[in-house]
Amino acid sequence: MARTTGGPATPPGAGELRDRTRRLLAEHPPATTAPVDFLDARFDAGLAWVHFPAGLGGLDAPRALQPAVDAELDDAAAPGNDPRRIGIGLGMAAPTLLRYGTREQQERFLKPLWTGREVWCQLFSEPGAGSDLAALATRAVRDEDSGDWIVNGQKVWTSSAHLARWAILIARTDPDLPKHRGITYFVCDMTDPGVDVRPLRQITGEAEFNEVFLTDVRIPDAHRLGEVGDGWRVARTTLMNERVSIGGARLPREGGMIGPAAATWRERPELRTHDLHRRLLDLWVESEVARLTGERLRQQLAAGHPGPEGSGMKLTFARLNQAVSGLEVELLGDEGLLYSDWTMRRPEYVDFTGRDAGYRYLRSKGNSIEGGTSEVLLNIVAERVLGLPPEPRDDKDVAWKDLAR
Repeated sequence: MARTTGGPATPPGAGELRDRTRRLLAEHPPATTAPVDFLDARFDAGLAWVHFPAGLGGLDAPRALQPAVDAELDDAAAPGNDPRRIGIGLGMAAPTLLRYGTREQQERFLKPLWTGREVWCQLFSEPGAGSDLAALATRAVRDEDSGDWIVNGQKVWTSSAHLARWAILIARTDPDLPKHRGITYFVCDMTDPGVDVRPLRQITGEAEFNEVFLTDVRIPDAHRLGEVGDGWRVARTTLMNERVSIGGARLPREGGMIGPAAATWRERPELRTHDLHRRLLDLWVESEVARLTGERLRQQLAAGHPGPEGSGMKLTFARLNQAVSGLEVELLGDEGLLYSDWTMRRPEYVDFTGRDAGYRYLRSKGNSIEGGTSEVLLNIVAERVLGLPPEPRDDKDVAWKDLAR
């Protein structure tokens, strides 16, 4: 299934984009227009993500011009689509649909995805194939009468599954092929009666993650992305975008974990020690370097497709979050041992900076697991960025059904 595009022969420049944005604001004043109606109008005007094709929320413009649109909208206090809540759709599903989806799939899914009407989740990880994702066992079998796919299996660590309308799903369609070559990529309807979502309570007390059981879930072939058996290649596009969206999010200076730690240092002079000062300065500099590196990574992304460098950014993100949150707890002393709320709830998104230091410390432990474990990402950086010899693998050419499990 190949991507199809259409749009103006000459992409608009920054000036024209600003003019389009001002017309949008004049025709749909944010103060008197319902937020979702404004987002609909913005998408239809091609100002959702300007680098996308015309008719799909964009204008075939350079990605680097998006800030010109965003600045006008911010100045007018226009409503946003809350990327924290729909980040999986924006950061993972949308780029994959853009690259591998048919025009019909793009037109069906992209607008409600971007406006937030439909939340997405990711059905990739499995209990028996954590770090080795390609060893997944969830099966999709073709129904010869209808052409649909019947899916059975279990997925785990699924953020937002309790909110999601759709899921990006990879399943094994040919167990006779080696593990990377017998996988197919689908869009799964989370309202199918065979989808059972169960909460996974975490060390924070919340259950933002879920496990998902799939029993005879029926997926039409029209919801397949890419060719049958080519799901690993499609999934790699998703995974590279996921790591950029996790590790390379745009932040202001002192954004993210370093902000609360620096604020505590400034506001609580009685907590300061020379050693904590030195360590905070080191982490502040590292955080700023990571932020600027993320800006460069996004510029590279604007020029083409994400690469394995996103794995390096995600590694840095996890290490820094854990180091900074640990320092913040230590800085607070006895106060750092307090935890405000163990209530079991199923949040809509992760809020690192809106909670206390104890929450940040506990939640950051998952950063080195989610979005690819740090150990796997180290291998990717070593092999695909640094060009080091790959680790010996004796299962690359063995049929999946013959692998020891």
